[in-house]
Amino acid sequence: MSQDVDQGIEQFLEYLRVERNYSVHTLRNYRSDLSAFFQKIQVASQPSTLTIDYRQIRHYLAHLHIERRKPATIARKLAALRAFYRFACRKGMVPENPAKLVSSPKLPQKLPDVMTIEETSHLMNAVERAAVSKQEKAGNRELLIRDRLILELLYGSGLRVGELAGLSLNQIDTSEQVLLVRGKGKKERVAPFGDKTLEALHAYMECRGEILRRNKRESNALLVNNRGGLLTTRSVARIVKKYAILFRGDTTLHPHSLRHAFATHLLSEGADLRSIQELLGHSSLSSTQRYTRISLTQLMEVYDKAHPRA
Repeated sequence: MSQDVDQGIEQFLEYLRVERNYSVHTLRNYRSDLSAFFQKIQVASQPSTLTIDYRQIRHYLAHLHIERRKPATIARKLAALRAFYRFACRKGMVPENPAKLVSSPKLPQKLPDVMTIEETSHLMNAVERAAVSKQEKAGNRELLIRDRLILELLYGSGLRVGELAGLSLNQIDTSEQVLLVRGKGKKERVAPFGDKTLEALHAYMECRGEILRRNKRESNALLVNNRGGLLTTRSVARIVKKYAILFRGDTTLHPHSLRHAFATHLLSEGADLRSIQELLGHSSLSSTQRYTRISLTQLMEVYDKAHPRA
């Protein structure tokens, strides 16, 4: 790629990191998607420059379609180009945004699978029993206690995995039982947590201190690994999957599944949509409204099973 393209991408990623507080994982995806596009242009013997025509983007998306890429993948790559060129326009790197003229592929309206309240409670209770068991070795028990807190925070407060991994001690108020969460775009919100989470937090803080002392380390991060270092989002995903397989035989569960369950269960128990929007940290109500569709789906299932004339 040309120097202009490289510099443009780096400036854009730095903006997302500093100004928008995007996660390392998201930044990696943006870099990959943008690099793939400009490298494809270069291979096609076209000039590798920031100033391009919308037809080049259409040609690239058609190439992805021929490769049988999923519509969601194609839409994500187009979204990366739109965001990049929106930034490039603001900075005067290009005269206009060519990606604006390209339509997104239609995506199937697939609702995420959500555990029922009973299924979620079974998972949480199984992890809690493992954490309080006296039969585990000290090191294993420390990690079990930490892992219980991870699941309690994901489900009990509806946190995004990046928000969870980024929690520091000064963001926790145990007396009020709330978290000061820093979400997307550096937006802050208050997220409450319940008695079960508070119990898990108190148990973990003792273990956390022991882990740091043993490794001769200091940290302001809430969650640490067994060496006293920061726990990454990928590690959190592995932890959630481990217990999902162990206690549910489910290989598809991920941290966001517990956030889905948090919102859906609140809605099914009578919480209003605006309150759920605030708790989730959604900037738009339309993002929250998909949970009404999930709840309606579950409602229809109950109706079909229970009503004699269904």
